[in-house]
Amino acid sequence: MRQIENFNAGWTFREGFDASALQAMQTGETVRLPHTAVELPYNYFDERRYQKAFTYQKVLAWQPAFEGKRVSLVFDAAMADAKVYLNGEQVAHHRDGYTPFEIDVTAHLRRGDNLLTVHIDGSENPEIPPFGGQIDYLCYAGLYRDVWLKVTAPVAIGNVKVETPDVLSEKKSVSARVFLIGDMAKAQNGVLHAKLTDAEGDVLAVAKVPVTGPEALIELQDLEGIRLWDIDDPALYTLALTLETETGTDTCETRFGFRTVSFETDGFRLNGRPLKLRGLNRHQSWPHLGYAMGRRGQEKDADILKHELACNIVRTSHYPQSSYFLNRCDEIGLLVFEEIPGWQHMGPDIWKQESIENVRRMITRDWNHPSIIIWGVRINESADDHDFYTETNRLAHELDATRPTGGVRCIEDSELLEDVYTMNDFILGDEEQPGRNAGREFRREQKRVTGLSHDVPYMITEYCGHMYPTKRFDQEQRQAEHVTRHLQMLNAIAGDPAIAGGTGWCMFDYNTHEDFGSGDRICYHGVMDMYREPKFAAYAYASQGDPKNGVVMQPVTFWARGERNIGGVLPLIILTNCDYVELSFGDDAPKRIEPDSATYPHLAHPPVVVDLRSVSQEEFGEWGRIWRDGTVTGYLDGKAVTTMKLPAGPVPTTLEIDPDATRLYAGEKDCVRVILRVRDQGGNILPFFDEPVHLFLDGPGRIVGPDCLSFRGGTAGLYIEAGDETADLTLRVRAHGFDDQSVTFSVEGARIDG
Repeated sequence: MRQIENFNAGWTFREGFDASALQAMQTGETVRLPHTAVELPYNYFDERRYQKAFTYQKVLAWQPAFEGKRVSLVFDAAMADAKVYLNGEQVAHHRDGYTPFEIDVTAHLRRGDNLLTVHIDGSENPEIPPFGGQIDYLCYAGLYRDVWLKVTAPVAIGNVKVETPDVLSEKKSVSARVFLIGDMAKAQNGVLHAKLTDAEGDVLAVAKVPVTGPEALIELQDLEGIRLWDIDDPALYTLALTLETETGTDTCETRFGFRTVSFETDGFRLNGRPLKLRGLNRHQSWPHLGYAMGRRGQEKDADILKHELACNIVRTSHYPQSSYFLNRCDEIGLLVFEEIPGWQHMGPDIWKQESIENVRRMITRDWNHPSIIIWGVRINESADDHDFYTETNRLAHELDATRPTGGVRCIEDSELLEDVYTMNDFILGDEEQPGRNAGREFRREQKRVTGLSHDVPYMITEYCGHMYPTKRFDQEQRQAEHVTRHLQMLNAIAGDPAIAGGTGWCMFDYNTHEDFGSGDRICYHGVMDMYREPKFAAYAYASQGDPKNGVVMQPVTFWARGERNIGGVLPLIILTNCDYVELSFGDDAPKRIEPDSATYPHLAHPPVVVDLRSVSQEEFGEWGRIWRDGTVTGYLDGKAVTTMKLPAGPVPTTLEIDPDATRLYAGEKDCVRVILRVRDQGGNILPFFDEPVHLFLDGPGRIVGPDCLSFRGGTAGLYIEAGDETADLTLRVRAHGFDDQSVTFSVEGARIDG
């Protein structure tokens, strides 16, 4: 039977690589994967610190279970150019930092200890995508995803492709193409068994077929009572496979969903139902850790997008992302646009061949994820290249005929080789360019973009972002304009049936090369900061969610007389999914104000905009008058459901420690986010509180990053990482003006499901 063992513990890590020392364990730091070669500061760093060689080593000890078996190592990813040696002999070379690779080491193993060495070259090799030009993100070196030790029968299941060809029929079917690895001469008289189960473990169907070669097709037909995978009901099923040959038995499982997707000239359809796509782009990076975040952080990002930001889609800009993230998207019903690595630049032929292989690796890794609805097979924002993109599209359709292809561009009149014309539309803000002298446009007309005389399936894949970078602690007027631009794009996309939807740029701020960003090597393009703490613009998305999933009430203001130019808080945007709000100023009677559906007619939940259409300067407070408290109450179906108090004289009142979880797991480098917030007497974050805070951790774990921070706009973020012991961890927080605060994390043994 198949055995898969986590192989993350006990690696020795050192900077540099010595090819003459491959036969012996070198001195270095003992680390557990996932691991980043260099932990960078939050900002003002030198990204060249990781653009060099690094060495990882580990002993692979012979086990009796290896006898007569196929033994392999599976690397989920290594950034960016990885050479793997076993006992001094090179056994693999992988030139892609985002997809997995498996190494059959059976013939190279010796009884006793075997020395495994991984040479990581973190330099930006111009022969490897996305490198060769300038890229607006960082590719952090290291073994930043999991490694697995896999033991199977000599003939084993290598991959499985599941298709559901008739999901809209009353009776449904499953078709699974199974790809075998090993000595096929020993597989001729084999049998492949399949068992289909639902989420509760109930068996729905079984089947078996003879094995006659390296591929086998198994079908389960006339299935009844099947639930379709949908964003509101992400029903998942498991196909368990058992291969029996003269070499032994192998088993594997894969999850999938019954669903169909299509992009038409009048929008996107999921299971035949029109659905407007609304989402954001996501990088797979974190402060200090770079790419090296484990399961918890990957899953949390999916949860934030779905449940906190009310998105129904995410684009994995600009590369394939963690399987933990994609698995979570499957589980919660978050759609995915996945694309190959790249950013504007296209390299020489060797680079393009590697990019074509990226298409193959991405699709064959991820083709069973029901959340993925489109493959991005073009280098983000690149020029046209007929031969290159003809081949990426051809390969994608050959590997997976069930999903359309897209190719993200930022140029007009681009050759359409994909199924969907996917466009980064940054026209909003273009009017500010020198000499532009044009009025504000929210999005380009499709025919102007494509240069075609007819409509085609069309999606906007980026907007806003670098056109109006905004920090979470920027002044109020900039924040309000930031919010307005996202609202205008959401409204414009929602109101055009020829646009399938949009993914704004982007989910959160991110570290970048010195050529980009705000000079401190951060792109402040997100609707959240790097710790995923929301800016006001995050609530432009959250407010579009159904109030039954959470009421949203967020005035876009710091509620101060003199924060804005000239003073006051008008116009005041209130982001909410309530039916209406009541606003009171001081002791004045509450005033009912309706959502601004005139300005935003296409949004499910337009914002309430308080301006001189609904209040007067006299009743709301003119310059020179005493500033007073404000109260905002939201109503649904005539009932008050939420109230927000805005003190006229806010003072630091509460120091809050907010961890994402307090139960951690030992032995898997479990890492949990903790947000510290300073709130006023009304419970609101103090936007200009920037004092230092000291951190202390008791127990066998660590604080990721420095133990002395400064609040940024009233909040500070950190990560707590569990070690290999099950002892509790206690985080203590000390800030001037507050009593010391603490939170305790219970650390349990490794979770059973790995």
